[in-house]
Amino acid sequence: MANAGWRIDDNGGPGIVQAGALAGLAGIAHAFSTRRGGVSRGPYDSLNLGLSVGDEPAAVHENRRRFFGTLGIDPGRAVRVRQVHGDGVLVVDRALAARAGFPRALLDEDLPYDALVTDLPGLALTISTADCLPILIADPVRRVVAAVHAGWRSTVRRITERAVGTLRERYGTDPRDCVAALGPGIRGCCYEVDAPVIGPLARALPAWRASAREVGAGRWMLDLAAANRGMLEAAGLGPAAIRDAGLCTRCRPDLFYSYRGQGPRTGRMMNTILLQA
Repeated sequence: MANAGWRIDDNGGPGIVQAGALAGLAGIAHAFSTRRGGVSRGPYDSLNLGLSVGDEPAAVHENRRRFFGTLGIDPGRAVRVRQVHGDGVLVVDRALAARAGFPRALLDEDLPYDALVTDLPGLALTISTADCLPILIADPVRRVVAAVHAGWRSTVRRITERAVGTLRERYGTDPRDCVAALGPGIRGCCYEVDAPVIGPLARALPAWRASAREVGAGRWMLDLAAANRGMLEAAGLGPAAIRDAGLCTRCRPDLFYSYRGQGPRTGRMMNTILLQA
């Protein structure tokens, strides 16, 4: 079950997860995908949205049409980049959107970022996941949105804090006006890590112990959602404005793809947010 204020909908179409706090904002649409309601076969069953995992391209394109169609979005308006588990935040502005081949050119040019922000309507900022934590952020006052891909490496590099900082610096966002939704991702119940992860985390985040539980010599259960919630609060968002789905991708193979749980030959989810025109 999702936490209170969240909805899982897969009746009669692609399965999506939505946060009530974002869904209630006028002129802002969003969705976190599930693995249900698509046409892919085998280990990709059924709403695989990733083209790089060995699935049939025609099936993936149909799945994308179905997923983005739930929000009335043309898949050709989905803005995506190469995710590299870093700290880069791409500002999707008018100059970028006016470039030839946009938005496909962003993938063709192999631009490496793990967060996107924009104030342009009609562009679906989109990140792909299969355990990493997707975070969608909206400022309904300044009318800007952000999509963040937060794996452990990006968390160490404070990607979520950088995304909020970019909203503030570029658009004048007051973080107290923002709403953030932490979507399905691997949780502290299933994400066991060791010293090569905990060491960098401890050096980067002074309050790291609030998001990690020791389970043996040099072994920890890491809660990426807790770590990124802490960063959002430190960046100025009120605790009540940070909504967590509480859904673990590894615990729910019926609902989500999980790289850790199912291996590399599995599908990918997409998570998207846009300003409606």
